[in-house]
Amino acid sequence: MTPDLLIPIISSIGWLVVVGAALASYRLNWSQMARMGLIWLAIFGGLYVVVEWFMAVREGTGGLL
Repeated sequence: MTPDLLIPIISSIGWLVVVGAALASYRLNWSQMARMGLIWLAIFGGLYVVVEWFMAVREGTGGLL
């Protein structure tokens, strides 16, 4: 592990703690939290697929887009 990767790892852990605390403040039951987590996973997964598809099409057309 290089020192350049240390700050992003620590900050990511910090953000996860902040997000977990915010979610816990709503005092939802486990099924609602799991549903919300899956919805967010689907949103970010869908965005990832769209961006990757766009990049693949862009590379395939030789940069015409």
